[in-house]
Amino acid sequence: MDADFNDAGRPELLAHEQTYHGFSILLRWCMLGLATAISTLTLWFATPAGFLGGLVIGIVVFAVGYAILVRREEKQPLSLWVEGR
Repeated sequence: MDADFNDAGRPELLAHEQTYHGFSILLRWCMLGLATAISTLTLWFATPAGFLGGLVIGIVVFAVGYAILVRREEKQPLSLWVEGR
């Protein structure tokens, strides 16, 4: 195998990378939504925290999850051959 092999000009690889990136973002949004809903509803109905306690924790879970899960991945360049990937 050639060490200088580069498939940057192949459109099907870029389309595959864009599809994978979109699926990854969608999956991260779904995980964030489920984590927020589960924590909010659990605190609301299963603990004495009530609605306001569940709402506050839901907002915190959403904000932290967005910063960790979604925000960083959305800013990644699609090209695999870009520096900093």
